[in-house]
Amino acid sequence: MKTASRQSSGNDIQRYMREVGQRARAAARAMARAETAAKDAALLAMAAEIERETSALLAANRKDIEAGMAEGLDSAMLDRLELNGARIKAMAEGLRQIAQLPDPVGEITDLNYRPSGIQVGRMRVPLGVIGIIYESRPNVTADAAGLCLKSGNATILRGGSEAIHSNQAVAACIQAGLKSAGLPAEAVQVVETTDRAAVGELITMKDHVDVIVPRGGKSLIERIGAEATIPVIKHLHGVCHVYIDDKADLDKAVKVAFNAKTQRYGTCNTMETLLVARAVADKALPVLGRMYQEKGVEMRGCEATRRILPGIKAATEEDWYTEYLAPILSIRVVESVDEAMDHIARYGSAHTDAIVTEDITRARRFLREVDSSSVMVNASTRFADGFEYGLGAEIGISTDKLHARGPVGLEGLTSVKFVVLGDGHVRK
Repeated sequence: MKTASRQSSGNDIQRYMREVGQRARAAARAMARAETAAKDAALLAMAAEIERETSALLAANRKDIEAGMAEGLDSAMLDRLELNGARIKAMAEGLRQIAQLPDPVGEITDLNYRPSGIQVGRMRVPLGVIGIIYESRPNVTADAAGLCLKSGNATILRGGSEAIHSNQAVAACIQAGLKSAGLPAEAVQVVETTDRAAVGELITMKDHVDVIVPRGGKSLIERIGAEATIPVIKHLHGVCHVYIDDKADLDKAVKVAFNAKTQRYGTCNTMETLLVARAVADKALPVLGRMYQEKGVEMRGCEATRRILPGIKAATEEDWYTEYLAPILSIRVVESVDEAMDHIARYGSAHTDAIVTEDITRARRFLREVDSSSVMVNASTRFADGFEYGLGAEIGISTDKLHARGPVGLEGLTSVKFVVLGDGHVRK
């Protein structure tokens, strides 16, 4: 099948994707038994190859940029798509950092003697074949490949059509690194067709793929969640909250609420709704309002908020559900921590929510009762990140409740199996 083919028949796409899946399944067995030294050697070789091939990567990326401009992609999309010297160097450095992380595969925990004399524990093992569907950013090709490799998995990568040339060029570097370390090049495969039918095949190949990880916009993730017949690790959106309690240290509260919104706007862990206890709203909101206004943040508030900040827009019901990914903030005054938690339960997305309080009982209630993948006390929601959590790197955030939840690092790309050690033991 030709790279970037758009007109292949359904049978061709199905045949091609099944072949990719078969190769991935065979490679997964080899990766599961690969030694840590071989995996690290492959990661370092990939990094070196990416740096060596900088000119080729830039040339491939230029093709994608020119095609994107011709198709009218907006400036934000073009920025995500673009590779430059610094971004290529960062890709290589990311692979080197993954090589430095502890290898989770084969680790045995909770090994205990049972009354029968056997020892029972749990061993961490790879998931097998991971299908990753993503948009725009060519660096995801390297990041995802590196994380899947280190965790002993094979991966099938299906990037967006707008980055086809860039992704193929990065994949060539990755496969060269695998070969140099004596590992199968098929452990990382980038789908060569831009036909959207390939996604439909990938997310239903139960015999060849063990889990799907979508990284992209809400419409992509909704489609994957609705159509996949394979387990999916995902989150749809990040409607994150900070609640300023009436027992908060207001200096801390202002610092946390300002950082949670303005440190970076376009990320899933950015605060989108600020909740403020009525008892401290008259003190906290004027200070924060001035700070947000100076930063160019558009504020939308409830009636109580607008009485304190009369120049701001009225928040609609839809605003409470909205992930802006922009300098826009919804603000609501609430009576208590209970009303704050009720609001989060109704409008939140189970991503990241924080309370600012000096009351340890309320802090513990918030940690226990708010059902999100990350729950924080006196800290900015912007910390909800694999690197900040000490995972080294992440393949995405999961708001699901089974298997992986929160930032998904190497451990999230593995599972566990029970192991039993005996010495001729038989059950009586």
